[in-house]
Amino acid sequence: MTGPAQTSGRARLVELVGQCSGREVWVVGDLMLDEYVQGVVERISPEAPVPVVRAAGLQYRLGGAANVARQVAVLGARVILGGVIGQDEAGDRLVADCERAGIDTRGVVRDSSRQTTRKLRVLGQGQQLVRVDWEDPIACDETAVAALRDRMLSGQRPEAIILSDYAKGVLTDECLAQLIQAGQERGCRVLVDPKRRDFSAYKNASMLTPNLGELSQAVGKRLDPDDLPAIGRAARTLIDASGLEGILVTLSERGMLFVGADGKFHHIPAVRREVADVTGAGDTVVGVLAAVLAAGATIEQAMEIANTAAGLAVAQVGAVAIAPAQLCSALADVVGGGKVLSRAELAARAADWRASGRKIVFTNGCFDLLHAGHLSLMREAAKFGDVLVLAINSDESVQRLKGAGRPIVSASHRAAMLAALESVDAVTIFDEDTPLETLRAVRPHVLVKGQDYGVSQVVGRELVESFGGRVELVPLLDRQSTSAIVERIRRGSRA
Repeated sequence: MTGPAQTSGRARLVELVGQCSGREVWVVGDLMLDEYVQGVVERISPEAPVPVVRAAGLQYRLGGAANVARQVAVLGARVILGGVIGQDEAGDRLVADCERAGIDTRGVVRDSSRQTTRKLRVLGQGQQLVRVDWEDPIACDETAVAALRDRMLSGQRPEAIILSDYAKGVLTDECLAQLIQAGQERGCRVLVDPKRRDFSAYKNASMLTPNLGELSQAVGKRLDPDDLPAIGRAARTLIDASGLEGILVTLSERGMLFVGADGKFHHIPAVRREVADVTGAGDTVVGVLAAVLAAGATIEQAMEIANTAAGLAVAQVGAVAIAPAQLCSALADVVGGGKVLSRAELAARAADWRASGRKIVFTNGCFDLLHAGHLSLMREAAKFGDVLVLAINSDESVQRLKGAGRPIVSASHRAAMLAALESVDAVTIFDEDTPLETLRAVRPHVLVKGQDYGVSQVVGRELVESFGGRVELVPLLDRQSTSAIVERIRRGSRA
């Protein structure tokens, strides 16, 4: 079982994800439309030695800075997006998709002299076979950039600014300087996902988030991914030269390393998942990082959350946005492991279970002195669904219900023993006299109690039924209760 400090830490990470909601974040940079042709390869073309893909579908997704904006918006933040696109069909689709995602596109400028950047990927059996790009990788017309800048600067104070630089011509030197200055004047962090070799263009930004290859190019030498001190020294030279708060280096399967201007280093390993596609992983990192920093996270907390989100992103094909429930569920698994969860963690885990079609069964009690009656109750309860959740009364709650001298076993030890049972998927501790608030968080499909209750007596019945759930009563073993066991011990009698 995890200790109280670690449990508290996990709960705080989950809380921070929820606190992204309502934060105002600006995202400015190179906007792209990603297109995916999915199909199967069954033969080689007779015209050339290339595979023939029998197309089964075409998908469109937001890419580049638009993908960053989508990730931030999915976390519940208010996103103002800025960029330059063409007066073309791809631009129309990009704007429409942004607006459907809840992204404010007031900073998106249409320029008839440019084409909207498109990246077409063809996949066979889930593997990328070829990519075709349409783009104008030259500096944007200054009139268009000035219009973008003016639209962004006319908005209210953001809590974070993200500059997503794919070196396609939107973030010119002047545009970068003015947006970084705007962040300083408004007292918010400016995070840059850089693609330029010369990091001096990002002077006075708060933080850069390069991958190791980009950092290597910036310092002009290859950096060994296993030599963290050398990576840190290289980052420090750029931090000092450009007046940065720090640099967060993403290290692929080796995790990420933060190097601060104050000399602080912090490294966390990668979340181990099977990698399907790294497309958009950097977008996920900078988007999540900015949002949770705006919500009040420390650098270390923000790294844990962003690292977990990146692990989820690379396990899927194409650029994806990681939803809060999915992220919180993964945080509970990755950061702390185990089954003992806070209410916030359990709510996130339950949302993930429901989304995947799993039926949640819930039961509650003091579970003081684990005995055969408890095991019988759990065994019967588990038959009603796919996931069994136990909610147990805290020590203070047990004392109010049972009187002085109870509980005999502390809540942390009760939770640990219950979590060790194979039939149990999650355990949470509640302080109230009833489990109503926990039921609201979990929204179970089935609420199980013993047959010593009538259905009308079950606390939470009406609430569960309002969710579309039901109550089930199961038989209890005769004379199996903690109170009866305690009384026999006091009398010195045997079972």
